[in-house]
Amino acid sequence: MGIVATEEALRMAKEAGLDLVEVAPNAKPSVCRIMDFNKLQYEKRRKAKESRKKAKQIHLKEIKFRPTINSHDFETKVKQARGFLSRGDKVKVSLMFRGRQVIHPELGEKILKQLIEAVTDVGQLESSILKQGRFIMAFLVGKAPVAAPKQSAKPENPPSENPPPENPQPENPSPENPPAQNV
Repeated sequence: MGIVATEEALRMAKEAGLDLVEVAPNAKPSVCRIMDFNKLQYEKRRKAKESRKKAKQIHLKEIKFRPTINSHDFETKVKQARGFLSRGDKVKVSLMFRGRQVIHPELGEKILKQLIEAVTDVGQLESSILKQGRFIMAFLVGKAPVAAPKQSAKPENPPSENPPPENPQPENPSPENPPAQNV
């Protein structure tokens, strides 16, 4: 409609039964539209909801160890970590020492390194191993999925060196030549 006085624009909006909505307040002169304000608010909320739905949420999962862990328990925890990493979650691995175990931090580091090595195909170490008092911690993140290599255009069933034997039976059996039956 071009440049219109504010009073005139308000009168036009009231006649149409709609609202005068300021779309670009920083423009000179500011840009306004005659539209339903509730509809505009609804559209904004819907777009924000759609963008939140498409966003990938990453959760932090924690797995706790002790330096005297049994091998079967270790394998169970590795399986849990692999599951979390394959889903795209971040994993915090914490190893807690009790009492005099604190004087042997190399045992804890050995267990953490074993865990990191066991999940290298689905995850990787985010930062170096942290030592905080009675705890040794490591943060693991999942690896990005690797695209499968494209195969060249080869036929699915390559011709074999030995062709199949020719069928000695005639293609159209007649009453004179009945087909052979395997018994």
